[in-house]
Amino acid sequence: MCGIFGYANYNVGKSRGQIIDTLVEGLSKLEYRGYDSAGIGIDGEKEFDESTSAKEIAVYKQVGKVANLKDEIKSQNLNTSETFANHVGIAHTRWATHGGVTQTNCHPQPSDDRNEFIVVHNGIITNYRELKTFLKSKGHTFRSDTDTEVIAKLFKYYFDKDNDLEFYQLAKEVLYQLQGSYGLMVKSIHYPNELVATRKGSPLLIGVKSEQKLKVDFVDVEFISDPATTTQGTNGSSYSNSFLTLPTNSEMTLRKSESRAILPDYNKPIEFFVSSDASSVIEHTKKVLFLEDDDIAHIDNGELHIHRAAKAAGMSTTRPVHTLEMQLAEIMRGGYDHFMLKEIFEQPDSTFNTMRGRIDFKNKSITLGGIKEFLTSIRRSRRFQMIACGTSYHSCLAVRSLFEELTEVPVSVDLASDFLDRSPPIFRDDTCIFVSQSGETADSMMALKRCRAAGALTVGVVNSVGSSISRETDCGVHINAGPEIGVASTKAYTSQYIALVMLALQISNHVITNAKRHQEIIKGLEEIPTQIEKILQQSKKIKEISEKYLHNKQSILVVGRGYQYASALEGALKIKEISYIHSEGIQAGELKHGVLALVDDKLPIVAFATQDSFSAKLNSAIQQITARDGRPIIIATEGDKLIDRSKASAVIEVPKSVDCLQGLLNIIPVQLMSYYLSVAAGNNPDRPRNLAKSVTVE
Repeated sequence: MCGIFGYANYNVGKSRGQIIDTLVEGLSKLEYRGYDSAGIGIDGEKEFDESTSAKEIAVYKQVGKVANLKDEIKSQNLNTSETFANHVGIAHTRWATHGGVTQTNCHPQPSDDRNEFIVVHNGIITNYRELKTFLKSKGHTFRSDTDTEVIAKLFKYYFDKDNDLEFYQLAKEVLYQLQGSYGLMVKSIHYPNELVATRKGSPLLIGVKSEQKLKVDFVDVEFISDPATTTQGTNGSSYSNSFLTLPTNSEMTLRKSESRAILPDYNKPIEFFVSSDASSVIEHTKKVLFLEDDDIAHIDNGELHIHRAAKAAGMSTTRPVHTLEMQLAEIMRGGYDHFMLKEIFEQPDSTFNTMRGRIDFKNKSITLGGIKEFLTSIRRSRRFQMIACGTSYHSCLAVRSLFEELTEVPVSVDLASDFLDRSPPIFRDDTCIFVSQSGETADSMMALKRCRAAGALTVGVVNSVGSSISRETDCGVHINAGPEIGVASTKAYTSQYIALVMLALQISNHVITNAKRHQEIIKGLEEIPTQIEKILQQSKKIKEISEKYLHNKQSILVVGRGYQYASALEGALKIKEISYIHSEGIQAGELKHGVLALVDDKLPIVAFATQDSFSAKLNSAIQQITARDGRPIIIATEGDKLIDRSKASAVIEVPKSVDCLQGLLNIIPVQLMSYYLSVAAGNNPDRPRNLAKSVTVE
């Protein structure tokens, strides 16, 4: 992960400097996706060896921003004026999945010291350990900790066995061995000016730029059949029964159609742009085709051919070239109508990214490198003071009870503005935790200055690396949710929630009596991404419920108790924020202290009634509501037979999780409700009136 970009020019004179600029600019268009390092691979200045006129492959990569990579390339004093009539370059922004954030682990990953093959890759190869063991037994040595290096070495392994294979045939042999997900591109010294790109479960598209009319405006698929016996994998891919061996007959038979590729007129200029995201292609061309799983795109001599690694039933035999009419911002939405909806649906990935590299699920352990140096001091704290605004404040409320349970230390949660108004006493043995998506919230920054002046230890929990809060606090945790463009926070909330849970677990992991509870929570965290995915599959049902029972209402109550009080507050905020319907989050225990006066058969109510130690009290609150003709929409645990469905307007079921994590699942339906209510009202959910994403004024 996280972004792929490739550029191939044929009969188009481009200087090395222009090629580098195109690749680096392509990566800059992918920055919004989030990443921790970047790299490119191009033709070098020297010949590979005396037996060939082909250039060596030069790889440049750097940890940090694309700007750092640009500086690294500039420091090499390259001959940027050298011109190439034909050239292939590949580039990548990485967000670490296997191996830490190091220059060695950056992409492109090489097959060997001579860069005979280089690979950029998005996704996760699930059987990379077995492949790595096999390759080591064949004498291959590994430098990085990435699963991608295995792919590069597989290309070299198969090429060394049979160097008569065409590039796409070689790719097919490698793909037969891979399990997992991937979007990848390969450049090789043995196939100069050729490029192979393929995907399975990770998007790739190809932009085509040519001044003259192409011979065809679609690409017919060539199905590869192989005499070797193949087996259908559990992920739908096919692979050879003979583990890491070439077929006994390496001859390929292709079912070719009359017009089977994008073919330029002879020696006419043409350029190809391969990317995981159309936002990096749109400035070059609006003519694109989208690869499908198991497609192998082979670009050579200005021609684009698409082959299939596996034939699937009902698979289209063509890949039409589409004309993108969208603007850049629309393309970044990835096919969703709004950023907010995209970000809601990104939460299986964003929650996983928050935990990635920090939780060892096998050993049930957590390591937060950002607080490691201060962990002893944090554990000596006499009080935890959490300070935040809006949605971030709700994430603090969601974990307050867990913090108190695990640390046995009092926890205060304050709105930053109220904290400033009250000026409560802060002591040197306090730990003050500041939670902010942007890391620039003005009220929180002012509160941070007061806490620092009082000598308290300060911790930042932010989504923006390099933000003011991340710089000014003593230590912190980056939530790794990825860029959140919609003003109404969705994925940042769930990632903040998880980051704070991990913080509580890290602080208290030295307490032996907490061990069983820790293991239970870590197991629950492991299941969260999949469980969120399951809830998102109910989006159509949630849309229908929202439009039927909540649309055009004047006011909505959202009720919860215990861990779900924070869910009620956050759900109510989402509804009022983008649908402009008055909504109030209610602690269920407070119903009888005044709120019941509002309840009748016309007032819509959303109630969190998932199973936990407060279920009996929450069900009692629902009975109080239904006794006054209220018909709530109930968010309940799957299969809960204690819920009286006959008196509910609707029931939305969610998977069961650990009590302290249930709010991560319960909030998803209400996020969707708020979105659908906003759209039904004709509002723009990405840009609610009067609100800004980053509140930088008090």
